[in-house]
Amino acid sequence: MFHVSRFKFYDQAGFTLIEIIVVVVILGILATVAISNFALQKQETDLSGNAQDVVNILRLAQSKTLASTSNSQYGVYFDSSASPNKYVLFKGASYASRDSSYDINYSLPSTMEFFSVSFGGGNEVVFDKLTGTTAQSGSLSVKMKLDTGQSKNIFVSNSGSIDLSASIAPSDSSRTKDSRHVHLDYSRQNFINCPATNATLSLYFNGASSPQQTVSICSNLVSGQLKWKGAILVAGSNQTIEIDTHHLNDINYTNGTQFSLHRDRRSNNKSLRVTISGDNTGNLIDYSDDGLTTIHTSSYVSNSLWQ
Repeated sequence: MFHVSRFKFYDQAGFTLIEIIVVVVILGILATVAISNFALQKQETDLSGNAQDVVNILRLAQSKTLASTSNSQYGVYFDSSASPNKYVLFKGASYASRDSSYDINYSLPSTMEFFSVSFGGGNEVVFDKLTGTTAQSGSLSVKMKLDTGQSKNIFVSNSGSIDLSASIAPSDSSRTKDSRHVHLDYSRQNFINCPATNATLSLYFNGASSPQQTVSICSNLVSGQLKWKGAILVAGSNQTIEIDTHHLNDINYTNGTQFSLHRDRRSNNKSLRVTISGDNTGNLIDYSDDGLTTIHTSSYVSNSLWQ
């Protein structure tokens, strides 16, 4: 008699050692790639941020010169020999002749450095009074020390343009095209309390003794902020200007009010003076006919910056 043997088969669950090793290696590669991408992204962000900081300090020096703060010029000196590299906002016609008590020092992170610094053959940029122009045009690079392929270039033109990209020549060579977008802080408190105290802005074009345009702040409020834009015919030519506020009597803002003014040189060829009612200390802002000069005389105005 034959007996048929019965066999039991069992499913084998789990992974082999080789499979586990393969999975671990793949996860390791993915983690390495993710960490590497994150590091590169952070590096790019840090580099862009520091380059923009340099641009902002150059613009601050230009703005302080235009405002004739302490009746002086201002400039920025770049020290690529210091460790870490630093740049200095200084008061004076040159770094060598500056008043060092006004120096404000800024440093790059130790992972970055200045490269190819050349402003008129030197390491400094000084801006001219009244115009904001400079004889020391040129450029510099901010780059990563361990990855020289990562860099940001900063350009300063003779006209006073400061940017992270080279200026593009205007298509109309017969006339320089430019726009002045200016932010300025105004510290006079409670100058407007609609409708009880309706402050007004007066616009004087082409040296006029009487304003050609008066702007009621209370009548031009949108969501609590001044929003006004107009075109005024002056000596046969339309002059366009836009005036807004980003902060208006704001108790949470350091100086209370921040005005934003736009005057595009492509659409304007007359000088402009803007005053605000009740402020007898001076003008909110003055533009020359070509728009290169933007100054103020009001004691309530500060931090006048081209945007």
